[in-house]
Amino acid sequence: MGEQRAGLVYGFAAYGMWGLFPLYWPLLEPAGAMEILAHRMVWSVVVIALILVALRRWTWIGEVVRQPRRLGLIAIASVVVSVNWGMYIWAVNSGHVVETSLGYFINPLVTIALGVLVLHERLRPVQWAAVGIGAVSVVVLTVGYGRLPWIALTLAFSFGTYGLVKKKIAMGGLESLGAETSVQLLPALGFLVVLGARGDSTFTHDGPGHALLLAACGLVTAVPLICFGMAATRLPLSTIGLMQYLAPVFQLLIGVLHFHEEMPPERWAGFLLVWVALLLLTGDALRTARRSRAYAVMSREVNLAQAAEPKTAA
Repeated sequence: MGEQRAGLVYGFAAYGMWGLFPLYWPLLEPAGAMEILAHRMVWSVVVIALILVALRRWTWIGEVVRQPRRLGLIAIASVVVSVNWGMYIWAVNSGHVVETSLGYFINPLVTIALGVLVLHERLRPVQWAAVGIGAVSVVVLTVGYGRLPWIALTLAFSFGTYGLVKKKIAMGGLESLGAETSVQLLPALGFLVVLGARGDSTFTHDGPGHALLLAACGLVTAVPLICFGMAATRLPLSTIGLMQYLAPVFQLLIGVLHFHEEMPPERWAGFLLVWVALLLLTGDALRTARRSRAYAVMSREVNLAQAAEPKTAA
C-alpha cells in the first residue's frame, strides 16, 4: 500500500507539472518559441547527462552506437518530439492554450488510429465507436474554430508518432530522452550561436533572471519525466492511463480561467464529444484489465490445483 501511495504522489506530481506548463512558457518572453525550444534542448542534455552520470547509467550508449537502425529511430523520435515541443511552446505563447489541451485529450484516439494504420491492430467495437466519435468531434470543432484545429491535431499526431517510435526503440525514459536530446544538441547550439551573433539572443541581453529561467528548461523537462518513471513502476497501467487526463484538464482550466480564452457553445460541444469518446475508451480499458486479472488468477489456481493432484503410475 505504501508503494502505491508513493506512486500516486509521483503520478500527480508528474501530470500536475505537465499540466502547469502553460504558466511557465510565458515567463520566458520576450524569447521567441524557437529560442525557447533551442534552450530546452540544450539544457535538457545537460540535466539528463548529470543525472545519468550520478546514477552510473551510461552502458547503454555503446550498445546504441553499434545499432544503426536504433540510431535512426532515435533520430526520428528526436525530430518528432522537437515538432511537438516547438508547437506547444508557440501555441501557449500565442494564446492557444485551450487548443493545446484539446491536442492531449485526443491523443489517445490518435494513438489508437495509428495502431490500426501502422501496426494493423484490431479494434474492439467500443474502440471503433470512440474513434468515430473523436472524428465527429474534429468536424464540430472545425465549425467552432472556423478552421481545422490544426494545432491540436499537430500535437496529437506528433506525440502519438513519438510514442509509436519510442515503443520500437525500447529504452528507459531517461536514457531515451538523453539520446534524443543529444541528437538535438548540435542544431540547437548552432541556432543559438547564430541568434547571438545577430544580436537577437534574449539569453545574453535580458538579465540574469531571464537567463536562469531559460536554463531551467532542462529541469522543467527532466523532473516530470523522473516523477512519471517513479509512478509507472509503482502503479497499474490502468491507473496511469486515467491519470494522463490530468494534464489536459489543468491546461483547459488555465486557458479558460487564467488566460480567459473564448469557449463558445460549439467549442464546448466538440470538447464534450471528445470526453464521451474518452469515457468509452477508459471504460473499455478498465473492463479489459479486470478480465485479464481474473483470467490470470483463474489460470494460477488451475495450475496450483493440477500441481497438487497426486500422480498415478502408468
